[in-house]
Amino acid sequence: MTEPTSDGAASRVADALRAQILAGELVPGSRISEDRARQAHGVSRSTLREAFRLLIRERLLVHELSRGVFVRRLSRPDVADLYQARRVIECAAVRSIESLSVPGLRRLAAAITDGQRAAEVGRWDEVAAASIRFHEAVVALAGSERLDTIISGVLAEFRLAYAYMRDTQLFHSAFLKRNGEIADTLRTGNTEAAAQMLAQYLHDAETELLTNFIDPP
Repeated sequence: MTEPTSDGAASRVADALRAQILAGELVPGSRISEDRARQAHGVSRSTLREAFRLLIRERLLVHELSRGVFVRRLSRPDVADLYQARRVIECAAVRSIESLSVPGLRRLAAAITDGQRAAEVGRWDEVAAASIRFHEAVVALAGSERLDTIISGVLAEFRLAYAYMRDTQLFHSAFLKRNGEIADTLRTGNTEAAAQMLAQYLHDAETELLTNFIDPP
């Protein structure tokens, strides 16, 4: 008999696994043990497999026949396509900002501060996670829940790309300062200038990442 599956429990487990991916705790190619995951989250096999299905649809996990479930590996074309999606979504979101909310600006500032503090102590996985939060906060300024959902999914998948960098410190050090510059421009209300800066930022980041991309085995 099939065990009943709780949609809420499956979503909770999917959220937890997604958070591990965003934090860099689960890297591309990692196999996820069903037994350990079930014990860690206290759910049935059917609930865990529903969580897996949710993340497979989000392109974060893949199922390999007779081998199990793995964190998805990215190719160069995957990375290029993710940057294209980010340019379209993030730059359009910035151009659509009608007013800047205080909570939104605080969220932006918090992500920058978190990144700077993590960089000071050499915690580059935390810098990467803070960068993701920065870009989510930028899009959130547009005030659209649907855009927030879309960019969160794109950035969760994009987080996998960090595993292919030759030098994460060099990459993040170069772009951490530019996060602050974009935020400063946004605070002036010049959304067009901020969008142009963001577009150049994403272009430069794509070039840097793909130039130094470590091809998966």
